[in-house]
This record gives sequence, structure tokens and C-alpha cells, in this order.
Amino acid sequence: MKLRVVVLGAGFGGLELATILSETIGDRLDLTLIDKNDTFFFGFSKFDVMFGHKPADAVRVAYRNIAKPGVSFRQETVTAIDPDARRVTTNAGTYDADVVVVAMGADYDLAATPGLAEGGNEFYSFAGAERLRDVLPTFSKGRAIVGVAAAPFKCPPAPSEAALLLHDYLTSRGVRDACEIALVMPFGIPIPPSPATSTALLAVFAERGITFVPDRCVRALDPARQVAILDDASEMPYDLFLGVPKHCVPDVVAASGLIENGWIPVNPRNLETRFPGVYAIGDVATVGTPKAGVFAEGAARVVAAALVARAQGGDPPQPFDGAGSCYIEFGGDLVGRVDVNFLSGPSPTGTFTEPSVELVAEKEQFGSSRRKRWFGK
Repeated sequence: MKLRVVVLGAGFGGLELATILSETIGDRLDLTLIDKNDTFFFGFSKFDVMFGHKPADAVRVAYRNIAKPGVSFRQETVTAIDPDARRVTTNAGTYDADVVVVAMGADYDLAATPGLAEGGNEFYSFAGAERLRDVLPTFSKGRAIVGVAAAPFKCPPAPSEAALLLHDYLTSRGVRDACEIALVMPFGIPIPPSPATSTALLAVFAERGITFVPDRCVRALDPARQVAILDDASEMPYDLFLGVPKHCVPDVVAASGLIENGWIPVNPRNLETRFPGVYAIGDVATVGTPKAGVFAEGAARVVAAALVARAQGGDPPQPFDGAGSCYIEFGGDLVGRVDVNFLSGPSPTGTFTEPSVELVAEKEQFGSSRRKRWFGK
């Protein structure tokens, strides 16, 4: 009997899980990996597209390149999830499984921030980054705001990176002196688990004339007056708005009976939901870590170890430790790194590595190693 696994979502978590299970129990595995998209991209590659450094096709990897024993990819849209029966319905058929793993990520609710769709630009979706590639060249003077609409949101360093890379972009065009940049964040410091990283970012903001507005979210935009309205009712005028929309689970997950308080709660030891044989990893779950690919990948390793133990016998895995490294674009062609651990101790900890050219290469290796591991490219 082969272990029937259905994995919903082919991001960091789904790809890593499929890879490990194929490597370890491929001959006893029947894994179906389902995603509505035909290509994968790293979140950080959106900046390359947005600022015109690379064409969109250069940063996408086709899912058809997946060729792993025991794994089949299906480009389909999930229309229903029945966690009791471990049954998944798509626009193309129905899948019954021994194990279902929900790794569908977070969607964006632009409507939750009035005026954002009409008067601003979001840069968190690939389509949003592509649109901004055409919008940014038209901005040559005035006020730019990078603003977060709500927490939690994916990749907490990304708004800081956007502000710094916008500085570089405007400088390269010779228009930086005619522009102001402000960053609105719902945290008191840019990276709360790592005061050292935050101190370094705040110093660079000050050096480059970027205004940091802490402990605030953008509640709405008024496109007619071109002002952003913050959650304390204060207003900030803008000529260019780059927004991080409110995040939410995909609609099909919301309708599945899996969620509480907006997200899927899981056992932090093994990422299982309250439904036996149904797991959730990555941005769709709430487990005490930020929403970022590196944590989805770590969670996938824990689920994989649990399923391998189930298939082969053996001890259950060590609990998910919530550890990961995030690379941070500091501008000036330099990259820093923060190594964080959220679940091993009484409180989250973070260690900062200063920006360097060496970390630029390390970040590139991070991406290329996963392209090779997941896609053989």
C-alpha cells in the first residue's frame, strides 16, 4: 500500500515536503501536488521585476519541470476541502487521501483597505510587481509612502527593503532629491525579534532620508485628496503609494472548517490540525512564526519526518523550532541577514549579520540551491 498524500499549494512548504517524501519513501508514495499556478517564484524576486532589473519570465520556474518518484503535479484550482473525510475537490476532479497538507499560503484582501485598489499600488503579488514596473518610471517628484495595512503580513523585512530599494532606484534616475520616502509599519522597530537588525535599518533610513513611522497601519487611502489615513486618524499626503495589503486565508480554506481567528491553528510539535491526518504549513497556518518561506520550509521538514516515521516506523520528529534565516536588502547592492528562532526559548531571538557583498552571493546560493533541489534546475 502506498501512502496517499495530497499537498495543496506548491510554494516553499509544498515543494520541500514533496521533495523529502520522494527522496525517502518515493517507492511507497502516491503524492499529488496541486497548485492553481503554472510557475513558482521566490518572493524576493518580485523586487527584481518591480524595479526593472529582470523580466518576469527570468524569475519564474515552471512546475512542469518537477520530476520526482512518487510525485505528480496538477495545475488545478481547489474548490473544496473536507478535512473529516480527507477529501479534496478541484475544478478537475476529486482526491481522497490518507494525509492532506494545506500549504496554500495567504491571499490579499485589497477591499479591506478602502481606496487601496483605486488610489495605491500593492507590491506583494507578482501581478502587482509587474504593474509597478510600469508605474515607477512615471514617479519623479513628490511623496512616496511604503505602507502596511495590517499584521500579520508575509516577510516582515520586505517593507523596509522596498523603501531602501526605492531610494536606490530614484537615486539612479537622478530624482531622489525631488522625492520624499516614508515607511509606515505596525511595529515599534522594523524587525522586532532582532534589535540589532532594527538598529542597523533605522541608521540606514536616517542616512538616506527615509522617514520611519512606527506602530501604525494604513487604514484607508483617499485617492481624491491623495492622502493615506492611518489607524490613529492622522493623515499623510502621497503622490506614490506602495502598499502591503491585509492578508487572509484563501476562500476555499475559510470555507473548510479548518480556521479559527482567521488562520488554521496547528499543533506546534508536528503541524497537525485538529483533524487527524490533516496538516497545515506556511502562511496559511498560525504557529508562532512570521509568514515567510523559510519557516514554511522548516515546517515541511517536520511534517515530512512525521510521515516518514508513520510509513517506516520509528520515533516521531523533534518539534518545530521556528528557526530560520532571512536575507535583507539594505540597498547599495548589499545584503544583510537575520537568524531568528521563535519557538525554542521563552521569547523570540534574532542574530544580525552586517550587510556585505558576501551575503549577496549567499542569498543567490539560497535561491539556486532550492531551484536545483525542487526542480532539478
